[in-house]
Amino acid sequence: MRVAMVLAAGHGTRLEPLTAELPKPLVPVGDRSVLEHIASGLASFGFDELVVNTHHLDEKFRSQNRIEGIIVHRVHEPVIRGTAGGVYGARDRLGPGPVLVWNGDILTDPPVLALLDHARTRDMAFAVSPLPAGRGSVGVDSTGHVVRLRGERFGVESAGGDYVGVLSLGPRALDGLPETGCLVGDVALPLLRQGAKLAAVPASSFRDIGSLRGYLDANLDWLAARGGAGSSWVHPTARVAPSVSLSSSVVGAGAVVSGSGPLERCVVWRGATVTAPLADAIVTTEGRVVHAPPT
Repeated sequence: MRVAMVLAAGHGTRLEPLTAELPKPLVPVGDRSVLEHIASGLASFGFDELVVNTHHLDEKFRSQNRIEGIIVHRVHEPVIRGTAGGVYGARDRLGPGPVLVWNGDILTDPPVLALLDHARTRDMAFAVSPLPAGRGSVGVDSTGHVVRLRGERFGVESAGGDYVGVLSLGPRALDGLPETGCLVGDVALPLLRQGAKLAAVPASSFRDIGSLRGYLDANLDWLAARGGAGSSWVHPTARVAPSVSLSSSVVGAGAVVSGSGPLERCVVWRGATVTAPLADAIVTTEGRVVHAPPT
């Protein structure tokens, strides 16, 4: 049995007003939700159980009992406990470790097996997208250990990088988790101050869907990877008027696109109704038209 955890208990304020309808991990990217994308990646590494902590719109998760063949256990937090507290609250379902922990608003292809291997002999291992020294949220030394985190330094930095939102926790780190608090600020930093060696494992690029533009760009990435620049995807049950031209747009199940002219760089949610022309926007099931102009 291999169990992972997805952190899903945030309010999603950066993604408002989309998160008035769905929690961040359940917003669609392409043909499925973010959580389904994560579960698909985990299934490819042999995971068969997934623990998801919830808070905002908890009821939306109640039908998520099995995803991509993985059994899903929901742990509801009436009061948000933070990332470390979220894992603490799920300890009875996670086993002795090491445990993979994935932020529920991140899409990436993490080095899962390497993260787990490193956590067997170290307290924590972070997936880090490499950057030149001094850049990014993490500094790494020549041996692949974290030496800069949140502005604090613990050694000589030879490379920088961005933490991609996926990490692993070894048995000692799991045993020392606080009941509330942050995995970085309340677990990783105290360990580094005590001289612990935390691994930084090279990872591919990632997409943070926590902002409106980041969310729209994640859908454009999915389209480009699937069909090339400018391609669109329309669910078989959606209806698009012949007078509408699609470009780099996703149209979900049961959606209706009417009007005349281009629908460009848009994401139309399941059951939504929208009128063309429209560009750089997300249209929700309840009828919100939310613009996300290029930065």
